[in-house]
Amino acid sequence: METIILFAPLVGAILCGFGWRIFGETAAMWIATGLLFLSAILSWVVFLTFDGTTEQIQILRFIESGSLSTDWAIRLDRLTAIMLVVITTVSSLVHLYSFGYMDNDPQWREGESYKPRFFAYLSFFTFAMLMLVTADNLVQMFFGWEGVGVASYLLIGFYYRKPSANAAAIKAFVVNRVGDFGFALGIFGLFYLTDSINFDDVFAAAPELAETQLTFLWTEWNAANLLAFLLFIGAMGKSAQLFLHTWLPDAMEGPTPVSALIHAATMVTAGVFLVCRMSPLMEFAPEAMAFVTVLGAATAFFAATVGLVQTDIKRVIAYSTCSQLGYMFVAAGVGAYPVAMFHLFTHAWFKAMLFLGAGSVIHGMHHEQDMMNYGGLRKKLPYTFWTMLIGTLAITGVGIPLSGWIGFAGFASKDAVIESAYAAGSGFAFWALVIAALFTSFYSWRVMFLTFWGEPRGDKHTHEHAHESPMVMLIPLGVLSLGAIFAGAIWYSSFFGKPNEIIKFFGGEYEAPAEDIKTAVAERSPKASELKYVMAGAPGDAGVYMAPENTVIHEAHYVPTWVKLSPFVAMLIGFVFAFWFYIRNPALPKRLAENQRPLYLFLKNKWYFDEIYDFVFIQPALWIGKQLWKKGDGDVIDGTINGVSMGIVPFFTRLAGRAQSGYIFTYAFAMVIGIAILITWMTLSGGAN
Repeated sequence: METIILFAPLVGAILCGFGWRIFGETAAMWIATGLLFLSAILSWVVFLTFDGTTEQIQILRFIESGSLSTDWAIRLDRLTAIMLVVITTVSSLVHLYSFGYMDNDPQWREGESYKPRFFAYLSFFTFAMLMLVTADNLVQMFFGWEGVGVASYLLIGFYYRKPSANAAAIKAFVVNRVGDFGFALGIFGLFYLTDSINFDDVFAAAPELAETQLTFLWTEWNAANLLAFLLFIGAMGKSAQLFLHTWLPDAMEGPTPVSALIHAATMVTAGVFLVCRMSPLMEFAPEAMAFVTVLGAATAFFAATVGLVQTDIKRVIAYSTCSQLGYMFVAAGVGAYPVAMFHLFTHAWFKAMLFLGAGSVIHGMHHEQDMMNYGGLRKKLPYTFWTMLIGTLAITGVGIPLSGWIGFAGFASKDAVIESAYAAGSGFAFWALVIAALFTSFYSWRVMFLTFWGEPRGDKHTHEHAHESPMVMLIPLGVLSLGAIFAGAIWYSSFFGKPNEIIKFFGGEYEAPAEDIKTAVAERSPKASELKYVMAGAPGDAGVYMAPENTVIHEAHYVPTWVKLSPFVAMLIGFVFAFWFYIRNPALPKRLAENQRPLYLFLKNKWYFDEIYDFVFIQPALWIGKQLWKKGDGDVIDGTINGVSMGIVPFFTRLAGRAQSGYIFTYAFAMVIGIAILITWMTLSGGAN
């Protein structure tokens, strides 16, 4: 069954991409979509029946080179089970949604066969993502990691006639290569120190790595901290964390279904998955995890501030994604790995729905994306309005305070992240996340009010002809809305537990109180005797690992009441301000932007990261390239070649031409000269004796 889940999308990509001329466009698209739904159904079966025992399903021998020996195998544990349902469910619904969204796409000329290629790219991306999350070793994970990078390049630049789409695709590819270089260095380092890339061996060696010093860049480093940091660099690029985030907003140049699949629910969460997968190593790298926590909190705050002033509906949601990823990294950074996965799980439903809902608005408004040209669309797009309202209630964290789980999906998981940050003693992360929650509420309701309330703005003809999306687009919105409503409540105890209760993290059990924690020793490695973990699961189960002193989830249940209330209060404040700005006093935002012009431009221009990178990296690189072109290639290389070819070579050519005159006396003279030189040489060298 697991093999079918993995390879069905690949078969769909091949049949749709290469066989559509045989089957026809529509049939090929339905084949790809049907195979994705098959993967999704089987993934839910695995998810709901998983008993907590890790399985390793070998597919074939992968690499045999010296001491490096590894299989291509599927690693099925609780982390894999969670990611399988997220990836396949969202992908299958995006496939279905794309039938309506990509129909008669105005970017293409009449008669062009672009849809099979689009569906093939989507299916190929899904296969690469499944390769990543089912990997049993680091090289296989890196293969999937780079596969989703290639697929995202193809999908972001799908509208290849648009220069902006091509530039965005290249930017995403290049920025991710920076992170991937760090990831690759981390893999090299782990192999160098452990002589293995298999997860079991690497996990077993983690205590030893914590006591090992490694020379890197002429400095001594703790091996566990250095390797954890390098792996996180890869996560920073893929998950668009601060400093390597600049590609994500520009990636909105791709079709909206791409934004929902890649940049909301799946690819951008790969970094969070990586940190949780490598939790046995991360637990022995406190300095690296402190960096993860601080950077995640800074990203959540930064992206939330930028989202306050954006007017492109997709870019607002993109910065929202960037901010929510920061929440996940904070949870992982403080050691609450199940909480990080909880927010990843709930976020997938409401964020995919918000992106698809935005796509429905764009489709109904004839591909207009500027919210300043929306307004009053509640009656024109009623179904889209209600689904986006559910998504907004979920992302802003609407629920019953102090209940812990009675509310929309984001209420349960976001509160768990904030409480975990406080319990871990990270004051900066706690306050950054609370402020980000306030801003999230403000810009989320701002989207709703500008889009669905108020008077119509922009082109009158567009508003008059605005229409609801076809049912093939609305059904996925309805399904995702169920996850946005119920995912937090249903699986709250499975991820976060309740005070004095055991966390039943999908088949395994983690006894939260410190005095009751049981240590477990993995027995699958020669170094297993050195390994002692408290596991979020049964002994030997490689889900997420938590060290004996890691009681952050337990302590999160006993934070002060004001801490538990803070995200709810922040949500209310954000809602009140958004209501006041865009319903009660719509002229106020413009006046405020004019009065606070420098601050407005600072946020509007995304803290000027692109401009700074252009000045620090791009312009110097262009200058160096120009110098190498003009001076190096032009003056030195071309100058030398031209000097030889136009000066020296013609001189000797003319000289040789004169020697071949055709006159007998010329050749006789040459012979006499030659004999004279020969006799002179023999005389001087003693050869005549």
